Amino acid sequence: MPLEFRLPKLAEGDATGSVAKVLVAPGDQIQVDQSVLEVETEKAVVEVPSTVAGRVEQIHVNPGQDVGEGTLVLTLAEANQTSPASEAQATAAPAPARAAAPAAAAEPAAESAPAPGPAPSTAETAAETPLREPAAAAAATPEAPRVHPSSGVPVPAAPSVRRFARELGVDLRQVLGSGPAGRISIADVKAFVRQGLGRPAAAAGASTLPPLPDLSRFGPVHRQPASAVRRATAQHLGQSWPSVPQVTQFDEADISELETLRHRHAPQIAARGGKLTVTAILLKVTALALRRFPQFNASLDIQSGEIVFRDYIHVGVAVDTDRGLLVPVVRDVDKKSIADLSLELGEIAQRARVGKLTLDEMQGGGFSISNLGGIGGTGFSPIVNWPESAILGVARQKKAPRWTGDGFEPRTMLPLALSYDHRLIDGADAARFLRYVCEVAESPFLLALEG
Repeated sequence: MPLEFRLPKLAEGDATGSVAKVLVAPGDQIQVDQSVLEVETEKAVVEVPSTVAGRVEQIHVNPGQDVGEGTLVLTLAEANQTSPASEAQATAAPAPARAAAPAAAAEPAAESAPAPGPAPSTAETAAETPLREPAAAAAATPEAPRVHPSSGVPVPAAPSVRRFARELGVDLRQVLGSGPAGRISIADVKAFVRQGLGRPAAAAGASTLPPLPDLSRFGPVHRQPASAVRRATAQHLGQSWPSVPQVTQFDEADISELETLRHRHAPQIAARGGKLTVTAILLKVTALALRRFPQFNASLDIQSGEIVFRDYIHVGVAVDTDRGLLVPVVRDVDKKSIADLSLELGEIAQRARVGKLTLDEMQGGGFSISNLGGIGGTGFSPIVNWPESAILGVARQKKAPRWTGDGFEPRTMLPLALSYDHRLIDGADAARFLRYVCEVAESPFLLALEG
């Protein structure tokens, strides 16, 4: 009897994804826990292991296809079973031809989804705390998708989502979808409504973007799908910018002594397979600053009127990848040595670049660091990664003359920028925080003295 392998739940918070790569071919013999598929979610590429063993008879998904929990992925014959059809195919076709059979020839199978329930009313939705999870995307009565007026592209949303949006008076063209290919879910509609309710009416109206005009009227254009990472980044930053009143404080640190020590001890870290970088050292410096200034490791809860202080120090580090900007989180930074942080940072950055981060590794940060010094530039204003309250931007270090009391000397200066949530953090506190970061970077002995 043929076996079926269906896609399990990807991860908490990731209901759907897009097939990045199929790792098996028809005729392959696979084992339990063998990776058979790579699925790209909003922030990571996840390898999906098989829960059954046998010989692959048919592949039901293709690269680029949107999939979710329950999607039929493979049909297999048990290890000791050979189907008559496959025997005939093996006899008729030479081995090279069988190996080259494309997965695209497989007929896609329908995804299994729970039956839809009735859409909640407006009053019921407003009263829910917390709001319910998204309902099933299917609807009993088919409904023609609404079409974007300028581009002719249908709004990517299920009928149940469109019905829910109509009940709340939401124009789906103004909602940024978090699903594959920008697909809009009920959760996206709720987030859009929640965001609007959290701001004055004038501010909410001002932040609503109109539909993109038809740019092809002015000359040739071409389109390409935004990656899941790019869509998630666009949505998150689009929410952070109007929600958090941000100010950026600038300063410079004289890291001449720090650089001397870094180059002196770099071979010790290299011998352990890591790299002693300025970012790794700044992780430790930041942990000291967050311990001294706990409001920078806190979040403002507008709904309850409370400030939530984190008792842990987890720091996100922005990593530039070919899929977009990812921010993996280094946990318990205050409890680790600079050597340990150097090794962990190298490992987690490598996993980010090859798309092997887990969703867990992308969550839980209380503060972030973004270092663009390796690329260039004299400075920049990073955007606060909400619900965090501050982020440290690091630009390229430079040689500059600095007065020492007896004369000018060439010193290595590191430009720093601290963006912060002005609702929670006052400008004077931001200046003190950044000056403390500079002082510790300028006097590395403080790392041992206070760390």
